[in-house]
Amino acid sequence: MIAPVADRVRLPPEFRLAAHDSVGSTNDEAKAMARDGAADLTLVWAREQKAGRGRQGRTWASPRGNLYLSIVLRPKAKAATAAQLSFVACVAVGGTVAELGAQDIEYKWPNDVLVGGRKISGVLLEAESGGDGLAYLILGVGINLASSPAETRYPATSLHGAAPVEAALEAFARHFLVLYRRWTAEGFAPIRAAWLARAARLGQAIEVRLPDGTLNGVFTELGAGGELLLDTAAGRRIVTAGDVHLPGIG
Repeated sequence: MIAPVADRVRLPPEFRLAAHDSVGSTNDEAKAMARDGAADLTLVWAREQKAGRGRQGRTWASPRGNLYLSIVLRPKAKAATAAQLSFVACVAVGGTVAELGAQDIEYKWPNDVLVGGRKISGVLLEAESGGDGLAYLILGVGINLASSPAETRYPATSLHGAAPVEAALEAFARHFLVLYRRWTAEGFAPIRAAWLARAARLGQAIEVRLPDGTLNGVFTELGAGGELLLDTAAGRRIVTAGDVHLPGIG
């Protein structure tokens, strides 16, 4: 733990902060705390990760200078509904990087944030069932503040050191809390509207790579639950999981 630094970070009082200098993965730390009974909005933050990961087990490069955090969440919702929290996190990241000076911000389905067409952030949700519903959900977020990896599946960028990690952490916590409360009280509709306002390539041709093939079509809408609606030559397809690739970018 890096308690002296944690004492200087000013998060909304609803959060319980566990700050570390270095961990394997903030998601793994948050999982362990959740299994030990950590409350909703327990936030694990580390200055670096030795074994950071993204979706589908992909490596997430995690050097010092960027923001790495995971939040224990205990929403009173079914797993399919709780998956909407990835959109909540994307919109919170968008608000955070805008506050820190970023422009040309877009959201790439399902959970990437782009600045100038390049990935600046990713979101990872991991959940564990308990009884008839969720025992907990871990929301992992990484934001490239000082640096971005040179070789990735998708072109990446950063804020080039324009903001200290502590400022980004505080900003994200504020944005996320407002949106989490709104999602809890009002459902997905206001989050969906905010996400669509910055949706990458809405109304344009995209490619969606699935485990069993590739779909090409026009991204026409975001479904009421967060599904991607794609108009293909064979008709409309509803996509609930996959990797979107944007022509001309990656």
